[in-house]
Amino acid sequence: MAQAAEKAEDLVKTLRDTIVALVRGEGPDLSARQLAVFLTCYLDESGHTVRGLAASLNVSKPAITRALDRLTELDLARRKVDPLDRRSVLVQRTPKGASYLKEIRSIMGTTVRDTAQATQHDPKVATVRRLRRVAAA
Repeated sequence: MAQAAEKAEDLVKTLRDTIVALVRGEGPDLSARQLAVFLTCYLDESGHTVRGLAASLNVSKPAITRALDRLTELDLARRKVDPLDRRSVLVQRTPKGASYLKEIRSIMGTTVRDTAQATQHDPKVATVRRLRRVAAA
């Protein structure tokens, strides 16, 4: 149980450090909802529609539309009318969006490596982790 808590803590720190790096960088500053839509579109290989994203993320279609408005404005995604069902709107990836995802992955990789190195070289952190494991046992 203690290891799961440690892993969760490490993941939260990685998330924080990644978001801080993105905010400080030159790239776009996305809200949590916009980032969720972006990552869903880029990490899930299947095609996406506004309706499908709304269902997948459990938010309203207008909320997805607003997020896509911003992603389209930044050229991180694009919309296209579904030729098989003109009532449906498909969400497509863009080269700029693929580049942004690559940047996110790079930042996260650096953050994970830095955290692992800092943990290995800091005896206090290692001692605290051992004590937490003992206390949880």
